[in-house]
Amino acid sequence: MIRQLIRTRRRQVLIDISTQKDLFLADGSACIGNHRRVLAHIRRIIAWARHGNIPIISTCEVYANNNGGDALNYCIDGTDGQQKIHYTLLKERVSFAADGSTDLPRDIFRRYRQVILHKRCTDPFDEPRIDRLLTELWASEFILIGASAEGAVKSAALGLLHRGKNVTVVVDAVGSHDKKAAKMAFRKMKAKGAKLIEAKKLAGTTHLRHVGICNCESCRRRGKESLQIDSDN
Repeated sequence: MIRQLIRTRRRQVLIDISTQKDLFLADGSACIGNHRRVLAHIRRIIAWARHGNIPIISTCEVYANNNGGDALNYCIDGTDGQQKIHYTLLKERVSFAADGSTDLPRDIFRRYRQVILHKRCTDPFDEPRIDRLLTELWASEFILIGASAEGAVKSAALGLLHRGKNVTVVVDAVGSHDKKAAKMAFRKMKAKGAKLIEAKKLAGTTHLRHVGICNCESCRRRGKESLQIDSDN
């Protein structure tokens, strides 16, 4: 059982969902809407978790290359777009492939601060290893960020709630492709018992404008504005 790995009576765990280049960069194959704003909040939450020694469980989508067939055309195995955004990675981390296994070390959170689990599907609970970890792990609160609201984030939140977990979704650190579907997803998560908050309630306010990875015009412009403000001060 993994629930013994987190012994503190009140301990938070951050669930970082699909924070990958294809989903969060403007030139990615499936970039979310308003990516700059969402990335800024994700960067802030990751920094908060790092500073507070909060364990991070990251799920990453990975799909086989079907050479132009009908399968999904983003987060293809071996491509740069499948890689995680660099500031969502901690030094003390371990990664597991999506191989159908349920094997996990008992002392995993004593040895690592971040566990990265790959998945070949939208719902993380369809992967046996992720299902085992999230089902058996005890924590006072599971905090969700990433993408997409109407897809993997909703599936993760509802799966955790179904298993009796306390779930908090940081809504402005969650991206989506369809605003209407995202609003319905947030409504459903809340109706099932999830708490919806903004990043500033969890990690305080931030003046970050430069997301530090995307080179699109919007992100470059915001970065220049931020640097100008800093120089004026």
